[in-house]
Amino acid sequence: MALTWRAVVLAALGVIPVVLFPVPGTVVVWALVVAAVCAVDVALAASPRAVALQRRTPRSVRLGTTARSELVVTNTARRRLRAVVRDAWPPSLVPDATLRTDGAAAGEPLVARSARHDVDLPPGESARVRTPLRPTRRGDRAAGPVTVRSFGPLRVAARQASIPVPARLRVLPEFASRRHLPSRLARLREMDGRAAVQVRGEGTEFDSLREYVVGDDVRSIDWRATARRGDVVVRTWRPERDRRVVIVLDTGRTSAARIGTAAAADTERAPEGADDDAPSSLGGTRLEAGIEAALLLGALADRAGDRVQVLAYDRALRARVAGASGPRLLPALAESLSTVEPALLETDWPGLVGQVRQRVAQRSLVVLLTSLDPAAVETGLLPVIDRLSGTHQVVVAAVADADAARLRADRSSAAAVYDAAAAARAHLERAAVSTVLRQHGAEVVEALPDDLAPRLADTYLALKAAGRL
Repeated sequence: MALTWRAVVLAALGVIPVVLFPVPGTVVVWALVVAAVCAVDVALAASPRAVALQRRTPRSVRLGTTARSELVVTNTARRRLRAVVRDAWPPSLVPDATLRTDGAAAGEPLVARSARHDVDLPPGESARVRTPLRPTRRGDRAAGPVTVRSFGPLRVAARQASIPVPARLRVLPEFASRRHLPSRLARLREMDGRAAVQVRGEGTEFDSLREYVVGDDVRSIDWRATARRGDVVVRTWRPERDRRVVIVLDTGRTSAARIGTAAAADTERAPEGADDDAPSSLGGTRLEAGIEAALLLGALADRAGDRVQVLAYDRALRARVAGASGPRLLPALAESLSTVEPALLETDWPGLVGQVRQRVAQRSLVVLLTSLDPAAVETGLLPVIDRLSGTHQVVVAAVADADAARLRADRSSAAAVYDAAAAARAHLERAAVSTVLRQHGAEVVEALPDDLAPRLADTYLALKAAGRL
């Protein structure tokens, strides 16, 4: 039995007869009266166990958008149901407080700002209540039990029960970098010959012949055609299609580091009674920026006619997408990467290289989304980078920390100067690591979280235009 504020007020009213009639036993009598009223009210309340519940949720939702959990409440008891129904979800699926509460008149479903809903149902009738949910983290989220608190006619006491109603919602990556895709596709169309752009280089396909103009590369001259026509003729080229692009997400311990302003602790207020929910992916981590870059590059490479394969690896293969193309690629990537979490262990770089070589034998573009932490690179990636760059075109992409850039520029105090010196030293060490990687034949891309995805896409287009894929 649960008491309400009305029961507290009723018990407090017992002070009046004690003051007016200071007779021994008055407090006991009044307490018995309050207890009897509460017992009668509970006895007249509908049983919460006699409530039939059915939960309906979408299969998946993209991070940052709003989903709705619909709960169908049916009163199967013989008494009227006056209750508060709480639709419990994990803390990372917070109710969207920006939506207004709509009434349930004329059979319309009730949409609340929180997970609590007031229902008043005669026997045998049903009501639909909806809880708006705005996910803040990726991954699979299981619903908690539905708590029904049934009140009596006086609403001084209630009966309560928590009923398990299984449901699961998959939160997909946000893909905020989608906004950069149209401009990159426009550049791709120019490279593809829809605009008058000449490209030449290793690994390009012959397109057509045209007359020589001042400024053309003399290496493009077709001497046989020149001899036949009597004029200097050059070959034009277009970027090759059907190349292989392998995107590898490093999910080792360095991918769990928080970056930028999101590195501050984001404490989420859990709804009352909700189960603890261990996050499947930490917002603002290197892994999140890597996933955004992988989605944009995968979509761009697919539009370019290349074959895209994505691996998530630390010491075991966490996710793999291969064989999908066209409209099936992005959904497959989002589904596969939605449950990938950072692993707090060192990445097995020889094993990662073995995974790549096992799956692609011919020359491919291999993109490693990892960290440029000097200690991790020197002991992990550097000893094996030659095994990849000898066969493939390798791009190492890493996200830079916005807080470190801010510290380097701060000279406001003596303590800030020391912090700036430490940040500058770390920056120089990362620059030295980048130089060594380039000496081993790899391209290096380092950018802030919001810039990593477009910078990596630009690097892909530049390599394609130069015929280096």
